[in-house]
Amino acid sequence: MIRGVIFDFGNVIASFDVEIFLGKLRDWSGIEAGTLRERIYGSGLHSRYERGDISSERFYREISRLTGARVSAEEFAEGFTDIFTPLDSTQGLIRALKGKYRLGLLSNTNEWHFLRHIRKVPIFPLFDAVTLSFEVGALKPEPEIYLDALRKLSLPPEECVFIDDIGKYAEGAAALGIRGIRYTNHANLLRALSGLGVAPP
Repeated sequence: MIRGVIFDFGNVIASFDVEIFLGKLRDWSGIEAGTLRERIYGSGLHSRYERGDISSERFYREISRLTGARVSAEEFAEGFTDIFTPLDSTQGLIRALKGKYRLGLLSNTNEWHFLRHIRKVPIFPLFDAVTLSFEVGALKPEPEIYLDALRKLSLPPEECVFIDDIGKYAEGAAALGIRGIRYTNHANLLRALSGLGVAPP
């Protein structure tokens, strides 16, 4: 019996487009987006930020150093964060499930995305437990991040389902006994949940 439903954030609760940020960074630095993408995401810098190994201020300084971008920390943070679009269907599902199941949020994310966007979405207060990679010091699909969510929900893995748009992250949950669902679209998500006996009222 499923008693807990755990959601990823990016491309499940809200879609995101890093090209928006890279476009702004191109304007600040004069470097093409493809080169910027490699310098930031290919260098491991972004992963270190999401793991919580470096602070927001150091992330800003390191990117400024790598790209030569001339922009204030505040403008940089705004541009870095302004990449999300709500997925209303999932947010409606979360509202419908509230009170019927314990709800969790589990996300590979960073301090600025959390403080400036995630915690401000209307459905955020509905979560019973919140697990964030930069706070836990672990990234999906590492076991520690899923175990943190289970501890906070006070539920065993077999009573939980985890929804993520990336297959290996859903598989990481399944390796611990959590039911993993790869999110592709809302209709398929509802079918998968129904197959586990989970349906909004």
